[in-house]
Amino acid sequence: MLTRSFEVIPAIDVLEGRVVRLAQGRREAVTLEGGDPVALARRYLLEGATRLHLVDLDGAFAGRPSLELVERLASATELPIQVGGGYRTLESIAGAIERGADRVMIGTAALEPGFLEAASERFGAGLVVAIDMRDGRVAVDGWTRAAGATPVELATRCAEVGVERLLVTSTARDGSLAGPDVALLEQVLPVGIPVIAAGGVASIDDLMLVRDRGCEAAIAGSALLAGRFTLSEALAAVAR
Repeated sequence: MLTRSFEVIPAIDVLEGRVVRLAQGRREAVTLEGGDPVALARRYLLEGATRLHLVDLDGAFAGRPSLELVERLASATELPIQVGGGYRTLESIAGAIERGADRVMIGTAALEPGFLEAASERFGAGLVVAIDMRDGRVAVDGWTRAAGATPVELATRCAEVGVERLLVTSTARDGSLAGPDVALLEQVLPVGIPVIAAGGVASIDDLMLVRDRGCEAAIAGSALLAGRFTLSEALAAVAR
């Protein structure tokens, strides 16, 4: 039987034109600086990246994504890019895809009546629903507040309308280098939709852990910027 290769996807989180990592998604809590996003994207390309995870933090906080940012990175590397941050309309999702995004992640908009169905039908595999947990509930509006739905409730709703991929993050772990939230992943994985794990990855062992739990990919952000391991090392390890 053919099996899909586990993907390690490097994160490029952009705030005010520069790459940063935030503690728990808080705008004022910059923990790491990564410089120019295009330069970092090209570095990851040279290290063997097969995809980039681009987060438009300004777009996430304002609810208005920068399509120019997508176009800059897409043209700089020609790598597939999954982008998120402020995508709350069908038009903005379509705009990102037109400018080179391979996938667009939605979070807040997924809880709006009728939006999930419309987006899933229109964009298919180009849509990723971000399930970001805060205090046991789904976090929305740039992770600034918790909604009423639980991660499992949202994942189940995604399955019902045909969503093909989830990005699952514990906001408390994001940028923390404290390890992935395995309990959260184990809640969502049984729903049956492919899951990308995000938040807390600090070591290659963490990547192996989420791989062996059944995730199809993991996001590596702070660990790469902090020098815990290189992307090349991670890719070689998961390939073994």
